[in-house]
Amino acid sequence: MNSYYATLLEKRYPTKQSIVTEIINLEAILNLPKGTEHFVSDIHGEYNAFQHVLRNGSGNVKQKIKETFNGRLTEANIQDFAILIYYPEEKLIAKKQQMTSKSELDQWYLDTIGRMLELLQKTATKYSRSKVRKAISPDFLYITEELLYSNSNELDQRDYYNRIIENLIDLNQAEAFLTVTAYTIQRLVVDHLHVIGDIFDRGPNPDKIMKTLMDYHSVDIQWGNHDILWLGGVAGSPLCIANLLRICARYNNLAIVEDAYGINLRHLASFADKIYQDNPAFSPKVNSAQEEITEDERLLMTKMHQAMAIIQFKLEGQIIQRRPDFDMDNRAILDKIINDGTEIDIDGNRYSLQDTCFQTVDWTNPYELTADEAEIMDKLVQSFIHATKLREHLDFMMRRGSMFKRYNGNLLVHGCIPVMPNGELESFDLKGKSYAGPELLLFFEDNLRKSYAEPKKSTDLETDLLWYLWQGPKSPLFGKHAMKTFERYFIDNKEVQIEIPNAYYELRHNEDFCRHLLEEFELNPDNGKIINGHTPVKRGHEPVMANKKMIVIDGGFSKAYQATTGIGGYTLLSNSYGLQLVAHQPFTSMWDSIENGTDIISVKRIIDSEVSRQTIAETDVGQELAARVVELKKYLRSK
Repeated sequence: MNSYYATLLEKRYPTKQSIVTEIINLEAILNLPKGTEHFVSDIHGEYNAFQHVLRNGSGNVKQKIKETFNGRLTEANIQDFAILIYYPEEKLIAKKQQMTSKSELDQWYLDTIGRMLELLQKTATKYSRSKVRKAISPDFLYITEELLYSNSNELDQRDYYNRIIENLIDLNQAEAFLTVTAYTIQRLVVDHLHVIGDIFDRGPNPDKIMKTLMDYHSVDIQWGNHDILWLGGVAGSPLCIANLLRICARYNNLAIVEDAYGINLRHLASFADKIYQDNPAFSPKVNSAQEEITEDERLLMTKMHQAMAIIQFKLEGQIIQRRPDFDMDNRAILDKIINDGTEIDIDGNRYSLQDTCFQTVDWTNPYELTADEAEIMDKLVQSFIHATKLREHLDFMMRRGSMFKRYNGNLLVHGCIPVMPNGELESFDLKGKSYAGPELLLFFEDNLRKSYAEPKKSTDLETDLLWYLWQGPKSPLFGKHAMKTFERYFIDNKEVQIEIPNAYYELRHNEDFCRHLLEEFELNPDNGKIINGHTPVKRGHEPVMANKKMIVIDGGFSKAYQATTGIGGYTLLSNSYGLQLVAHQPFTSMWDSIENGTDIISVKRIIDSEVSRQTIAETDVGQELAARVVELKKYLRSK
């Protein structure tokens, strides 16, 4: 044991008894049940649906209520109590309005506090006292611990227990106590949250989702392709910014940029209003949950949408020309337009162009930005780099994020592992080096971290690689041969719009293939699983594949996908008893849940059941604790 480490141990454990106490504590923790892991994916700015799933633990809260009050509460009362746990402040307001007298309300407080404490006891049983203490609000720590660890059925303690609760009511603290206890239960029901990518784009409130994650007790993030656009924007990539602004305009979400993150789009709006006209292909998509927009707002957003699309296509051509290693010549598209912008030649085939908006394209040099466009992009790059709130959110995403994660024997990755049709790992070649499999993902992660930490010139290789992650043919986050944005806007031909997925998406149905990938990532193929997001599971398709070795949980949080998926998203739970897949109905609103008792859990399906309950000793954290015990025993022998 080196002297520096020994000095640290000496400071932390100054006596033999302190070492012995810690060894006993750690070895006891190893025998507790494994905590519940909660997996979500492709949230896409849908804060309301996300926070509902987070609050109910994908049905885990209600399950705990049923286990605790089996045979003592009706289904309606179980649901009513569950909504109180999900939305305590709002439910308490509604409940008070229903009461006809103070005595009736006080009796409800008395009954409900008793039930809340009983449920808290149930959720706390799998944790050490110190961990439970950290989950309890400091304002009620002493009172909660006294009630939690007292026995109300013991004659000697009954009056003591009851008097504490009566005083909470008499001193007008019942609501505050119920509220913080509900949040403690939410926290204890889920031990750790995994977000398998795509927090941003399409939906209106990724900023609120990020704030929620920053306040969450334990979370990791696997970056998604849409997240990369925002990370790239703060890292100074003009092309990532052009893409994300185009998407925001397409889904009527520019308020995220302006209002939530304080980035000024006035110069872009003024330019677009002067240059472009109305164009149905670029009219924003407005879903029923969004506020109505005026005709003037719709028209301006349509114009801004066109402006960013054209800037994007120009910047794409510039990158492709300066980065031949990217092998994307077929995506430099503007120089293939002929006949004054009315037709395009793609692979020797001519197609008519419709709904065009090429006002700023110089056909002698189609990829050159105009002076106005260049000025707009320069200002936008500086605005994104210096956007304080956005950087705060994305700093957190960088700290908690990665391209993939090995966790408790499973592989968590948003998109894919690029492979050849025969299942061999596909390599990305750059400057004489080849990267494939885990090395490919680690290469892109290392590049992203360097670029994010030190925004450089917008044309350097690191910055260009951020855009490649968004739509490069060997990007593990994109997973297709080409992104056909131009074709979808301007060519009325479904065949030319097809984006061919990487062979991974076909092969992931094969168990042998999945087992091989797990081995490539140094995971046990007998026990491990690959957990994906990124590709919505279409209506009638199966999210569990390859004899349970592959699980896809992008089921449609985003309203844009729900017509295709038919549901409101998949989530996954992994607890000491096994693995459960949860399908959700589309979310309506918080007030619908409170007033009508609606929930969005539709189907819970067991994927794996453990023969015996898993303990912390069988987890990654358990291995770390066991290693610490070994070190402490060595240290104890040296004393």
